[in-house]
Amino acid sequence: MKKIDIYTTPYCPFCKKAKSLLSSKNASFNEIDLSQEPDKFEEMIEKSNGAKTVPQIFIDDKHIGDCDFIHNLDTEGKLDDILGK
Repeated sequence: MKKIDIYTTPYCPFCKKAKSLLSSKNASFNEIDLSQEPDKFEEMIEKSNGAKTVPQIFIDDKHIGDCDFIHNLDTEGKLDDILGK
């Protein structure tokens, strides 16, 4: 099983959309809620090479991108391969 981390905030509609897509793929993920763990914000920026918006998604510690990017991967038929489906 792939290790999936997603940095989010509770008021972000893009975070909800990205989590919904991952859930629809039956992919379990570790959600890092930056409103509950603000100290993780700098960690997210460093791991994502400077991205400051949420969500930021990582699969097996590889930066995948944001909501639009993960949905584009799904549209292109690439997300299932990345998830190991």
